[in-house]
This record gives sequence, structure tokens and C-alpha cells, in this order.
Amino acid sequence: MPKEIAVPDFKPYIPASAVLPEFTLRALIMGVVLGMIFGASSLYLVLKVGLTVSASIPVAVIAITFFRLINKLGGKDSTILENSITQTAGSAGESIAFGLGVTMPAILILGFDLEISRVALVAVLGGLLGILLMIPMRRAMIVENHGVLKYPEGTACAEVLKAAATDSSRAAAGESSNPHAQDEAGKRAAIIFGGFAVGILYKVINVAFKGWKDTPEVAFGAPLKGGSMGIEVSPELLGVGYIIGPKIASVMAAGGVMSYLLLIPMIKFFGDSLSVPLSPGVKLISEMSPHDVRSAYVLYIGAGAVAAGGLISLLRAMPTIWRSLSAGLSGLKKTDQSGAPRTVEARLRTDQDIPMKWVLIGALSIIAVITFATPLHMNLLGALLILVFGFLFATVSSRLTGEIGSSSNPISGMTVATLLFTCLIFLIMGWTGGQYYVTALSVGAIVCIASSNAGTTSQDLKTGYILGATPRLQQYAILAGALSSALILGPILLKLNDAGTVYVPAAQVAPSLMTDASKLTDTAQLQGPQAEQDKATYKVWHKADAVGGPAGKYLVDNAGKAVYLVDPGINGAYHKRPDGTEVKKYDAPKAVLMSYIIKGILDRQLPWTLVLFGVMIALVLEMAGIPSLAFAVGVYLPLSSSAPLFVGGMIRYLVDRRNNKLEQNKNLSEEEQQAAGDSGSGTLLASGYIAGGALGGIVIAFTAGILTDFDKKLGDWATANNPFFEGINADALSMLPYALIVLGLFWIAREKNKPVA
Repeated sequence: MPKEIAVPDFKPYIPASAVLPEFTLRALIMGVVLGMIFGASSLYLVLKVGLTVSASIPVAVIAITFFRLINKLGGKDSTILENSITQTAGSAGESIAFGLGVTMPAILILGFDLEISRVALVAVLGGLLGILLMIPMRRAMIVENHGVLKYPEGTACAEVLKAAATDSSRAAAGESSNPHAQDEAGKRAAIIFGGFAVGILYKVINVAFKGWKDTPEVAFGAPLKGGSMGIEVSPELLGVGYIIGPKIASVMAAGGVMSYLLLIPMIKFFGDSLSVPLSPGVKLISEMSPHDVRSAYVLYIGAGAVAAGGLISLLRAMPTIWRSLSAGLSGLKKTDQSGAPRTVEARLRTDQDIPMKWVLIGALSIIAVITFATPLHMNLLGALLILVFGFLFATVSSRLTGEIGSSSNPISGMTVATLLFTCLIFLIMGWTGGQYYVTALSVGAIVCIASSNAGTTSQDLKTGYILGATPRLQQYAILAGALSSALILGPILLKLNDAGTVYVPAAQVAPSLMTDASKLTDTAQLQGPQAEQDKATYKVWHKADAVGGPAGKYLVDNAGKAVYLVDPGINGAYHKRPDGTEVKKYDAPKAVLMSYIIKGILDRQLPWTLVLFGVMIALVLEMAGIPSLAFAVGVYLPLSSSAPLFVGGMIRYLVDRRNNKLEQNKNLSEEEQQAAGDSGSGTLLASGYIAGGALGGIVIAFTAGILTDFDKKLGDWATANNPFFEGINADALSMLPYALIVLGLFWIAREKNKPVA
């Protein structure tokens, strides 16, 4: 009999000897599709606020629901192992979206184009590499440390799947039929689908049909001149705030309060009397709006704080990093912790991985593709750095995810560290040209995605370990899910950027700006709504300095005269097209940080004084015992983006405070109460809000370029006739529909008292 390598007193829900349908085509397809959907919504979130939330539980609930529907229509119901495969394949999109959104928009900020081939390569190679690097560590982290590494999201997801297990799955597990399982699953499904419907309907009426003002705000005069407050009344940010909880949400909002009610008013107070522009600003502070002050000065302070916070979180985790690396290396040995040989032959179904030879071949093939892929501008040194940092941080991410969960995993800090070391090595080598911007960012992006996906993979394998799934089949599923999501997220990223791109007439920002057109080879036409008025073809000029006009991408005529400044949708500065149409931009806070690191080290072109101010803010917070990274992201983000996170966090606080006093919860440990809240009705509704609102935002962004005339006419009508959209009472009135979804979240999240027998 083969010896099962496992914790002696642990038995999976489905025993290794049981034979149930698992890796079926319908389970895989559903997982892939759900991964794309939640990946798209996660990409939207990370571009707006630099955050994503785990998609595992919502994907599991939706999978259960669809398979139950198929069963009612005469088809075969799913097994718990099929649901596990769907959940595994569907979870990959969120981690890849995070890595893409954190890194690739920096290409735009550095003045280059978001080429589809480059984005797709980074997403595919990083996603697959992270999974392959995790596979050899599964036994060491998931099996041998089952009682040590909790993997909170993976464990919670397993409990959700067990609660909804079908009769065939319960029979295989040796349990009696549960007549209430289907009802409970139906209630969970109704909550998440109801949240999705509310989220997308709310977003469409609010933004597409100009139902009410989407960002109510108020500006202050003396003595707080320059100060302002606002809130984006969106369902997706409310949902994110609920899921991340009151602590992180409050700290992030506090960072926004510092920016908008302290730093900006302070800069206005001291700078209003200046008679010359204060670098890096290009106009008088007295002529600047609060938004201008934020763009010129506060963003650099926020970037310094984010960089310092990321590195501090990484340094704080160094003991764990060392243990993680040791555990990862021990996982490659031929014996387990007890000294027993890890035999390859005759393993139990629940202990089968993808064969190591295929893992090695796959990883080496990925490194080879990275080395020779032209769009990445890679060289051998860059590929070696990816291999070293990729293995290091994939190991660290997998273990940290087991200890503290995905939401607290400092992936941003790992990416910052990768870029810092990479750029310093490049600087020593004398590689400081624009080409090496792309090389350094490609290194950071692939390592970021690999680390993020390694953590997600470990969560999924933990879910499977608890349920009794086959690891090898789970690994195939997440490889398929990662590949599919990676291929679709690149085009979505480009479309979101194109939808918000503004072609600013050069005469407004850089009159008489000229260059030598004979040296320019690339050409381009206007894209989107403005293309209707100008169908000419121009030469593309990537201007790296600020002499004569802002740095950035310009379209110039054949004589070399600048005609348009191309302001991107991601981190762009211009929110109106020449015809007055409003354009939604994406702040992409962490991508901006990556661009600052690359440009600051390779070209030394950062306003280091402002950056160091941010570093000092982070250090002061850490000395006071406050997590600086969340606060720093709040400093960087608009207060209108962090305020709804605070609202969601406060709803979670009130709900948890009430629910924890109920009979069924009052005797639970703090950790168990947290887990109950993470899998409760409020989290499901919040997940629905997030998916519906974010997907609604994506669809609206895509259609804005097609229905431009309709959008403008509707905006003009709403401005003139809709008091919820424009007028002296619009800010207050727009809070009424928002209050409805806030109250709905609070009401649904409240549990009923269930006396313990």
C-alpha cells in the first residue's frame, strides 16, 4: 500500500479512494469564463484604487448555482470536486489582473505605448511561471504544514463548498443527505446575483444615463482654502470597503484626509504669495486648483510614502521570508520532514502533482521565451533576475498567503524591491536609456504577476486539500484559467486606456513645439471619438524632457510641428476633450509608483525632496504603530476614492459587532468570527456589488467612444433638467440613491439568531 504523505490526523472531506467526476469539460469552461469576468472587474478596481479582492468564494457560489440550474433543467448535478475545479480555474483572473494593473500602465506614464503583444506576453508568462514555481512547494506548505499555515481564504472557500455539497458528494464523504443544503446554496446565490444586478443597474443609471452626480464634493474657503471633500457614490468601491474591513478602510481614508485637508491647503497657504512657479509645478500656485496642486506636488509625496510603506512591509516580513525560502527549498528534497522518502510511484490520488520533469521543462521554456521575446526588450541578465526574484517571491508569497491571507500579502513591496534592485544593477551597468525602462518594467511585471499567482495557487490547493481534490487536476485547471484570463485582460487594459485618452491640441500646452520629423518612424491616427473630426496620419514623438512643453507622447505633422499631446486614459491629466465632453480617468496609484522608481533611479529625474517627505510620513506612521502602506495609498488616491471604502468598512464594523453577539457566534474565537464574516451574506452581496459595478464601468467605458453624440446630448439634457445631476442641490440629492445601496448592504449582512442546541 502506498504511504500517504499527510498530517496523520487529517482526513480530506472526499477520501482518496473515492471516485467522483472532477476534471470535466463543463467545470473547466465555467471556471475559465468566470475567471475572465472577475479578472476584468479586478483590473478595473486596481486601476481605480490599487486594490483587488479575492474572487474564490463568489466563483464557488456561482458555480454551485449554475450546476444546480442545469440539474433542474434535466442535466446532471455537479460534484464537490467539479465545483473545486471551477473555483480553481476561476480564481486565476484576479491575481493576474492585480499584477497587470500594478505594473503595465507604468509604460504609459514613462511615455511609451501599451503594445498588446507586450501586455499579453507579460500576463501569460508571469501567470504560468507563478503556478509552476508553486507546484514543487505544495507538499511542504499545504500538506506538511496543514496545522501551521491556515490559508484563511482557501479554508473559507472549502467550507462554502462543503456546505453546498450534493447528495452524491455527501455519500462519498460518508455523510447523510442534508435537506437544507440546496436551500442554503439558493439563498447564497440569490444574494450574490442580486448584488450583481443592483451593481450593474445602479452604475448604468448613474453614469451612462446621468441619473445623478457620481462624485458629490464640497470645496472649502478660508481658513482652509484649497481643502475639499468628495465621495464616489459607486457600488464597487462600497463593496471593496466592506470586504477589506474597517481597519484598512479607515487607514486608507485617513491618508486621503491628510492629502485633501492638510497637504493641499498647506501648499496653497505657503505658496499663494509666490510670484514664480515652484518646481515641479509649471504654473503659479495661486492659479492652481486643488486638483492641480495634487498633480504637481502631492502625488510625489504619496509615491514616496507608498514606496517606503511597501519596503517596510517587506522588511517586517523578512523572518517569514527566510522561513518561506527554507521551506520552499526543503519541498524540493527527496525526503519529507520525518525523513521518509517521497516516492513518485503509486501515490494516492490526493497526492498527485504534475510530474516534476514537466514543471522544469515548462519553467525553463518560459525563461527562454522571456529572454528572446522582442516586445519585452529583454536580455539574459533580465531573464536571470526574473528567475531569481520569481522563485524567491513566489515562495514568499505562497507562505505569507498561508499565514496572513491574500489581502495582507505585500506583493507591492516585493515588486518595489524587484524594481529597485533591477534598476540599481542596470545603473551600475550603464543601462539608462529608454529601452531599459521597458526591460526593467518587464522584469518587475513578470515577477509581480508570478508572485501574485503563486499565492492564489496555494490558496486553491489548500481548498482542494481540505476537500480531497486531485492536485494535478487543480494545477491543470489553474494553468488553463491563467492562460485564458491573461489573453483577455491585455485587450481590456488597452481599451480602458483608449476610452479615456484625450488628444489635447498642442497649441494649448506647448505652442510652437517642434522636433526633427525625419528621425521619427512610427505613425498613428487619432482613436476614439476625436477621430471623427481628424482622420489624418501623424508621426509619433515620445518626448522625454519638459523643455518647451510637458513630457509625453505627441503627434506631429510632416514638418515636425506638434499637433496633439496624447493624454492617456490611465493617469492622464486632462479630464475634458476639446468639445467639453467629460472623460473618466484611472489613477493607477501603484503603477505610477513603479514608473517613478524606474525614472528616478535610471534618469534621476524625480523631485526627491517631495518623495522624501512621503518617506518620512511612512516612517512616522510606523513609529506610531500604524500600517503605513494602506495610509500611503490613501495619500496618493483622491479622497473621493478612499471615502467610499471607509463607508463600506464602517458597515462591516457595525455588522460584525452585531453578528458576533448572536448565539451561534458569541463563543467563537476572534479568528473564527473573522472567517464567519468573510463567508457571510454581506461578503456575498459586496462581491456582487463589485462585479456588477466594475463590469458596468467597463461596458460604459467601451461604449463611450461609440455613443459619443448620445452621451453628450444626454449630459447636456441632464445638466439643464436633472436636479440630481447638476444644480445647487445635486450633491445632497445624489446621496439618496447611494444611501439605498448602503442600507441594503447593512440589512442583508445582518444574520438571524440561531440558538445553539
